[in-house]
Order: sequence, then C-alpha cells, then structure tokens
Amino acid sequence: MSRTYFGTDGIRGTVGVSPITPDFMLRLGHAVGRVLKRSDAKPTALIGKDTRISGYMIESALEAGFASAGVDVLLTGPLPTPGVAYLTRALRLNLGVVISASHNPFGDNGIKFFSARGEKLPDAWELDVEGVLAQEPNWVDSAQLGKARRLDDARGRYIEFCKNTFSSDLSLKGLKIVVDAAHGAAYHVAPDVFHELGAEVVCIGCKPDGLNINAGFGATSPAALVQAVREHHADYGVALDGDADRLQLVDGDGRLYNGDELLHVMVTDRIAQGQSVPGAVGTLMTNMAVEVALKSRGVEFVRAKVGDRYVLEELSARGWLLGGEGSGHLLALDKHTTGDGIVSALQVLQAIARRGQSLPRLLADVTLFPQVLVNVRLRPGQDWKASPGLADTQAAVTRELGDAGRVLIRPSGTEPLVRVMVEARDALLAQSCAERLADTLRA
Repeated sequence: MSRTYFGTDGIRGTVGVSPITPDFMLRLGHAVGRVLKRSDAKPTALIGKDTRISGYMIESALEAGFASAGVDVLLTGPLPTPGVAYLTRALRLNLGVVISASHNPFGDNGIKFFSARGEKLPDAWELDVEGVLAQEPNWVDSAQLGKARRLDDARGRYIEFCKNTFSSDLSLKGLKIVVDAAHGAAYHVAPDVFHELGAEVVCIGCKPDGLNINAGFGATSPAALVQAVREHHADYGVALDGDADRLQLVDGDGRLYNGDELLHVMVTDRIAQGQSVPGAVGTLMTNMAVEVALKSRGVEFVRAKVGDRYVLEELSARGWLLGGEGSGHLLALDKHTTGDGIVSALQVLQAIARRGQSLPRLLADVTLFPQVLVNVRLRPGQDWKASPGLADTQAAVTRELGDAGRVLIRPSGTEPLVRVMVEARDALLAQSCAERLADTLRA
C-alpha cells in the first residue's frame, strides 16, 4: 500500500496547507492515540518541537488529539529531535513526537515519531495510522481523557546525555569552537554541551524568533560558520540544522567537511582503538572515495536508499553501528538510537583529541571523487525508464568509468525531475558522462 500523508521522514509540508493544518493535527493525534491504546490502556506520548512559530499551533492541536483518545502527554518545549528520541526511551514512554520540518524554512513544518525505544517507526506503523485516520473518530468520555504537563528538566537531561557520549578521560579544553544552531531547537542546548566539556564557545544562529530558523545559518547554510570561524580564529566550527539531527563541521582553516568524510573519521577512530568495525552503511549518494578507503581497511561498505531511516534499517539488519549520509545525518548506534548532530560532532572531536591529529591528517587517505548532478525535467506523462537509448548509454558510460566511477539515475520524490549523478576520479569525465545520459533522457 502507498502512504497518503507520510513521506520518507514523517509528515511535512507548508503550514496552512493540508495536511499541516490544526484540524488535521487534531485528527492525527487522535488516530495515533488510538493505535497506541491497542497495546497500552493508558499510554503517554512526549511532544517536543523546534523554534518555528507554527509549533505552538501544532503542539496544541496534537495535544488535544491525544487527550481525546485517552493518551497522556508530556511537553518539552523546544528540544532537538534526538533529544526527544532519548527522553522517550529514558522515561519509558510509549511514543516520542517531534514537531519540526528539519532544515526547511520557517513556513514549513512537520511531524516525526519515535518508538518507545527511541527509534523511527516502520512503514507498517505509518500505514496503520493512516488506516485509522480514514475512520470516524472515537472520542473517549470525560473520565478517560488524557492529561498534559510540562517536563521542566528536559533540556538539562539531554545536555547530560550528550556529554556522556564523550570519553570521560578527554576534554575540549584549549579549543575555541563556533557553534551554529541555525536559530533552531539546539540554540539553548548545543552551546552548553561544548562549554561544559571545556571548550571556549562562540555562538551564532542561537537567537530564534520563530521566523528565522535555518535562514542563512546552520548546516544547510555553512558559509556563516566558515566566516565566523575565520573571524574568531576558532579551532573548529559546528553547524546543526533546525532540529539538530544533522551536522556540518569546519576546521580552523575554514575547510568544510561533509558527512561522508566525518563517517570515515568515526570508523577509523574505532579501528584505531582496537574495536571491531565489520562494516558501515552509507547511501546511494555517498562519495565513492569513502567506500574505497574503508574497503582498503577491511571494512565492508553497504549503500542504502537516501534517507537516514534507511541507513538505520540497514545497520539494524546487519548488527552494525556506524553509518550516515553526506548531508550530515550520522549514526553511531552504540551512542544513540538515531542521528544526532551534537553527538556526532563530539565523536569527531573525540577522535581528534584522542589521536592528536588534525582532520586533514585523519582524512589523508580520502580524496573525494568529483560528483556531477544534472536534473532533467520530465515531460507530462514521460516514462523516463523507457527513454530510447537510455539502457545502452548507461551501459556504455558504466564500462567507460570502470572501477573508478559510478552512475546513479533516480527520480525526484517531490518534483517531475530525474536526477542524473555521475561520479569519477576525473571531473571532466564525470561531466561528459552525465551530460550524455541527460541528453538521452531529453531526447
């Protein structure tokens, strides 16, 4: 069955346009509550949010929906997505709910759910919720209504959790770190984590007003971080996105490191400590240079579909611990059940401190392959897979690239586009191959 409301990362859209409306959110809370009550007569859900002004409206509607189904609610206020996942598990609650559209602008918002174990829920659960949404509501009577209360120490609990993922025999003393919270959910969390571990912290993107989340700051706009690191002569810069599950990192030279490179640092640090790392998981978009470098160290590398939930599914199926995406969603399952930008930054900084080497030195055997991405707009009704000559052109390009490159052709999930990506050691070869494939699709 296909899903009507849920996408690859919960439900997301423009505020005021279905389904991001208060009436739908009330129905959603009610439907999710009915699903929860199948396994627990009196469940409790935790609701956290980022700093968007629309979070107030959605939070109230969800709270009412849960109460109408007989579900109790704990409210955290602004808190990073991984903080909600942690507290749901730590407090033995039934469900974690995050009101956020992650790296999107403030005019969007969305909902993500976490299980009692602090993990993203499977497609089957989402389909179950959609099935109940299609039914008439079943309001409970007054004696069975759920209650709501604030969890006043949510921020402090999560700060301590993050600090405890950093080795107790190391510190960040002597380092100046710029922290960019994207005016998002980590604005009052991330600076304290790094400061309490010993760093001198410079804050940018830490003054949310409800309208400025991700606007010119954060992991999706790292130029502000690069500039601040240079201006303050900092050693490192850490940029998070609006809900703080994504990371970009900058060194003192202003050099930006993406998630692919940071995943490599995390894996090789575990190996340097004598830990067994049988494999790591990336995505279809992970740079081939990382795959080559890890395989040279005897680490199997597997590619999942794009999306951190699919990386997590692959890790869980194989019993591995480390994975991530180039966008900065990184997973260290021995530290947390979900991607966490703060925890990921601490893992990288821990590797630097423990091994006494700079990031360029830790990445000496990784030179990223050039990637060329061409978007081809589809004509109405066009079946791109049946494009004449596509199979032959793709086969020819694949032969030409050999072991030093690869091709990925995939449709956009949101627009009538096909994305053609070619990766090769030689940039000119990657460009020419990508254009040949794109021309075939346009014909």
